[in-house]
Amino acid sequence: MVAERLSDHLSVSGRRCVRPAGGCSTVAERFPGTVTIAAGPAWRARPPAGGWDVVIWLRTHRAPDGDAENDADIVIDLHDTSWPVIRHVALRLAGNGDWYITESRAFFAPRTATWDARFGDDMPAYAAAVGQAAIPAGGAVLDAGCGTGRALPALRDAVGPTGKVIGLDITPQMLTVARATGRAQHAALVLADARRLPFADARFDAVFAAGLVPHLPDLAAGTAELARITRPGGRLVIFHPSGRAALAARHGRTLRPDEPLAETCFQSLLASAEWRLDRYDDPPHRFFALAVRL
Repeated sequence: MVAERLSDHLSVSGRRCVRPAGGCSTVAERFPGTVTIAAGPAWRARPPAGGWDVVIWLRTHRAPDGDAENDADIVIDLHDTSWPVIRHVALRLAGNGDWYITESRAFFAPRTATWDARFGDDMPAYAAAVGQAAIPAGGAVLDAGCGTGRALPALRDAVGPTGKVIGLDITPQMLTVARATGRAQHAALVLADARRLPFADARFDAVFAAGLVPHLPDLAAGTAELARITRPGGRLVIFHPSGRAALAARHGRTLRPDEPLAETCFQSLLASAEWRLDRYDDPPHRFFALAVRL
């Protein structure tokens, strides 16, 4: 279905398309001035000469095969066939990245009503992570990608009545839930993109990011932007209430040693953005990393 719609769209725009057909031994071909569009995972192993220019992977209700999407250029969540959501675009195809805002909101908005029912019991884990971060009393802290605000009460307790807490999220409906649950009383809420933070340089003593990092299309640029708004000596807390292996298994894939959040890779990535990784914990029940701004 997706291949047919893509072919139709390109044809309307004046691009000639061809759909390869044949048995398991067939190899796709390139034709001058023509876009070859093959559909089905078996075609991935039978590319035309020079390989596929773009590989698109669809997440569906069938048994998860997360490893298959690792090298895909575009990943589309098609669990709801009437509402596909782009979940990943390779940097070379991403352009200015504006797709990220629209697609992130399309993914999270319909899930806000049940978000706390599904994940509300994680709040003690959030509080424990905030406590281990040793955020200074009286400081200014940003919860980047705050969602429904599960970390906001703990962050307010950490900085005390004289500190400042700001919760930022890209999805308006998430902030609406944060207000409805009363968590907004602990912080000022800001609707904004974590990739382009609307704050001055060195504004915060700490940044708390729970579940944000896996959703950033460019992790290096994202951590550099978090460094920009953090003062020297400030803290970055990366947290998730599931360990990487447990989360990967949930999505039907296995971890690879070269993934961005693998300890060695993550340490190098943070260093390039002027962070020093001081702590890295990845047991099954949570992911917790603490970095200091250089």
